Amino acid sequence: MEELFRIFASYVALGLEAAAVLVVAIAGVEALWRAMVVFLGRSDAPDRVREIARLHLARWLAVALEFTLAADILRTAVAPTWEEIGKLAAIAALRTLLNYFLQQEIENHDRRHGNETDVARGDLNNSGS
Repeated sequence: MEELFRIFASYVALGLEAAAVLVVAIAGVEALWRAMVVFLGRSDAPDRVREIARLHLARWLAVALEFTLAADILRTAVAPTWEEIGKLAAIAALRTLLNYFLQQEIENHDRRHGNETDVARGDLNNSGS
């Protein structure tokens, strides 16, 4: 029974990591699209749009980090040795720190720009309003 639990946890962790990869891939394509808009000059405020695009990517990276952290937690629950637990703990700590700093940057931007940040969650075409 314990072996079945380990196998199940491994598959769930793999699924969570696959979800993280998918999120990063989609966010990367979207960020590339947003960057193309800025670099091709289709925006009236390129610096602002660049910052919005960067923050939008940061939000999605934070989501991906949450998925990978969940996978790490599952792997820690079934890790058979202290060495593996230590490695997973170090990886989880680094991911948690990355996520923390991404969230801090997003929150600082939200405080500075107020409602403008809604644009970072949505469409660049509304960035001038």
